[in-house]
Amino acid sequence: MFGHMHGRGGRGCGPRGGWEHWAARAEGRFEAFRDHGRGGGGGGGRRRMFDGGELRLVLLKMIADEPRHGYELIKAVEELTGGAYAPSPGMVYPALTMLAEMELIAEQPSETTRKRFGVTEAGTAHLAEQAELVAAMLARLAAAGEHRARSDRAPIRRSMRNLRDVVMQRLESGELSDDAVHEVSAMIDAVVQKIERLK
Repeated sequence: MFGHMHGRGGRGCGPRGGWEHWAARAEGRFEAFRDHGRGGGGGGGRRRMFDGGELRLVLLKMIADEPRHGYELIKAVEELTGGAYAPSPGMVYPALTMLAEMELIAEQPSETTRKRFGVTEAGTAHLAEQAELVAAMLARLAAAGEHRARSDRAPIRRSMRNLRDVVMQRLESGELSDDAVHEVSAMIDAVVQKIERLK
């Protein structure tokens, strides 16, 4: 969708041309998705929260709020929905590449090997033009989070994610000694035993 409007050298396809056409199409798809969700249409299966173009706009908004790299964006979306939705790396990283090619975001200096992106002036202008659509998309993410929070199991799932994240972060950092690794393992085993005894 984006590629037809703004190639690597296509600076001429600015907001007054291709962008308005894209926005109209994207808004139509968002309305269709929302109506389908409200109506609970049959057929089963898991529906995507956004299509590729809409996801790019959400990521652009989050990068405008704060420079981030791909993993941070995935976590930000997941946290906003309370774990109900998280875009896959296979969706996020190509979207970032496209946004960079369109000069809506630009890579920033980073102390890690991960590419951190910040919004450009063109990206800020585009967000201003699509403010209503962006707000609708973020509202949908927030609504998914509220629905998840109403689930009885939501606190447990949140705690499990927190445990997983902190353990993996400490292990990957290489800062834990062998004794500390065994201590963490013992703590987790102790919690497991307590849960098994619950009635």
